[in-house]
Amino acid sequence: MPEIPAVGVALLVVDVQPTFLKAMQDGGGCLRRCRLAVSAAQLLGVPVFFTEQVPDKLGPTHPDLLHAAGAGRAVFGKTAFSAFGAPGLVEALGKMQVSQLLVCGLEVPVCVYQTAMDGLREGMGITILADAVEARRPEDSCTCFEALRAAGVHILPTETVFYAMLGDAAHPQFRAYTALVKQAA
Repeated sequence: MPEIPAVGVALLVVDVQPTFLKAMQDGGGCLRRCRLAVSAAQLLGVPVFFTEQVPDKLGPTHPDLLHAAGAGRAVFGKTAFSAFGAPGLVEALGKMQVSQLLVCGLEVPVCVYQTAMDGLREGMGITILADAVEARRPEDSCTCFEALRAAGVHILPTETVFYAMLGDAAHPQFRAYTALVKQAA
């Protein structure tokens, strides 16, 4: 995969709500890796968007993630499984001229899969942060990842993607990012 410039890139955190995290095989690990992704995005000036599945009934995004994103975050409630069904999200991405979407969150065989496929249909490059997504059944993730790769989605670890954005140990944010990686371990 070529180096990812920060221009045109956004991070989309899909439905990381405590209710869902409790149902996952490794909800705590997923939360830690999503927090790494959000913190890294914040550090590198990458816009962060959140979706919440039926927030009135299922609650908001985990507060640790909202805190890590800071004041510039945007949160979109939805009833559709795909994040692209969240009212206002497509317009917000277009306004920021997002062409490459990094995706983390829940759950791989439902919302993450449908979001990635809709992102491709919108003409975006899609990269799923493989260690920052989760499923109730791990075998479902494997099957979905195969289909997503075949469709043209990149599936890479969080560290790989953000180190590619840094590109060099001389990057001014290299040390700060390395510290984030160590905290997330």
